Amino acid sequence: MKNLLFLVLGALALSCSGPLIAGDGSQPAKTSVVPSVSMEADFAFYGDNILTFAEQPTPTDFVAVKDDKIVFVGDRKDWRGSVGRVVLLEGQALLPGFIDAHGHISFHARVASLANVASPPVGPAKDIPGLLQELKNYADSRTLTKGQWIIGIGYDDSLLLEQRHPTRDDLDKVSNTHPIMLMHVSGHLAAINSKALEIAQLNAESKDPAGGVIRRYPGTTQPNGVLEESATYVVRKYMTASKEPFEEIHRGVLDYARYGITTAQDGAASPQVVQLLQASAAYRKFPIDVVAYQTANERYLNEPDLALPVLAPYENGFRVGGVKMVLDGSPQGKTAYLTKPYEVQPHGQHADYRGYPIMPAASVDALFDKFISADIPFLAHANGDAAADLFIQALTKSLEGKKSKDHRSVMIHAQTVRDDQLDSMGGMNVIPSYFSAHTFYWGDWHRGSVLGLERGSRISPTASSLAKGITFTLHNDAPIVPPDVMRLIWATTNRLTRSGQVLGPNERISVEEALKAVTLNAAYQYFEEDRKGSIEVGKQADFVVLSANPLSVAKENLLNIKVLQTIARGTTVFSLEDETTE
Repeated sequence: MKNLLFLVLGALALSCSGPLIAGDGSQPAKTSVVPSVSMEADFAFYGDNILTFAEQPTPTDFVAVKDDKIVFVGDRKDWRGSVGRVVLLEGQALLPGFIDAHGHISFHARVASLANVASPPVGPAKDIPGLLQELKNYADSRTLTKGQWIIGIGYDDSLLLEQRHPTRDDLDKVSNTHPIMLMHVSGHLAAINSKALEIAQLNAESKDPAGGVIRRYPGTTQPNGVLEESATYVVRKYMTASKEPFEEIHRGVLDYARYGITTAQDGAASPQVVQLLQASAAYRKFPIDVVAYQTANERYLNEPDLALPVLAPYENGFRVGGVKMVLDGSPQGKTAYLTKPYEVQPHGQHADYRGYPIMPAASVDALFDKFISADIPFLAHANGDAAADLFIQALTKSLEGKKSKDHRSVMIHAQTVRDDQLDSMGGMNVIPSYFSAHTFYWGDWHRGSVLGLERGSRISPTASSLAKGITFTLHNDAPIVPPDVMRLIWATTNRLTRSGQVLGPNERISVEEALKAVTLNAAYQYFEEDRKGSIEVGKQADFVVLSANPLSVAKENLLNIKVLQTIARGTTVFSLEDETTE
């Protein structure tokens, strides 16, 4: 334990009338202990690098916690109680726990057991032969029963050497007896082999479903194995459930905690997944908070008896926060709904191809009105600016004639929103949640193939939003990319692409504003700003300890900062030291 990063004293009481002994940061933290009969706080943090993100911050070097609440924030000299243990931060930094503004925690948990066919730095696949080899290795390492599905996650045509999707012909080289399905990194497309097409009964006579496309061989109606949007639902249902679903969910939750996240989201959870999460939390209380948003689509209009989700307080670390709708697809997959054509059209598409909506405008209008009228908070996925128009138009209509309500509707991703759309969103208290890691992962692809330089430079317009006084949040959309908050902060503040170019320098924001977007702003998005998002007396004791103060390092070096410890509800749920010494 010589590399101890924090000192956590046992059942001792420290009176702050005695001296605290600080080191030079090169040695484990030390404390001076004076016995006390009663404890007014269980533990405290002491140091210069405490970032509270309080609306009215005061000089702070001491934070004390009792049970699961913060009971003191301020100058150590003003503390008059006793404390069981003190953590000397020294060069480390204490921040509010990170809040996941959008992700899919149950899916993140599930894909950990699937074949990783993502491209670096997330996975190993650099080209299609490499992808196929990874699938073979995955299949060979398991005892597959007859007809068992082989499922891979995360392939990315924009990063593969061939710059194309794998087809049924490619996947048939791995197996023509086992059905194979690969989920695209965006989650909006899939590639399947001939056996999977057979099982799904997709053939030359199959019609494209509403809101989706079955891609065909050129000049024929024969499916080539690539499916877009709603067409993927035909095969997604064949994804087998885990044999240990509760343990799988808990492993996923703990993985989020590794990144400093103390509130996670399952955005677009089916009613069955909501029940699974609820049961998993009852089986063993979630160590961090998890909020689910139940999937909402046209079924809510066509089936009048379909029950709305029940919004209730946290129970065992879980609650339902509202609903999630999907209005369009993915920009990197070129299914997002744009007002102007793509820079380079997908193979086989016409020159004016602009993507497409998932639902017609009338359905979007009706769903928004339904949820606004019922006071059900909602998230709506809108990547393309045409999809953003659908969102804005529907919300405008839904709010007409109604009393002003604090709806805090969230536009998920909002990748290509225009200035005029931001003005409308600000006027209606819409919260854009930006997937700003896009600038790194797909920035080169956006600039060269998806949107072109002008539009590509404006993706995730955080600076424009800030200038207009719009409250926004940031997210990683895990498992699309790992829930790495520090990489997200780095991407948002630097906007460097994989090739090292700055994409949209005018949209860079400060590190402080980026951190606020994953703490206080995210708490506001969840209607939880009274209990989370900042280090203030009375709030939940959710913290992340970082290896350095992110406001004191050059922003290009933010990736070097490590999450050392995650504390949720006053309990340590992740410690890097424990992980590295196991």
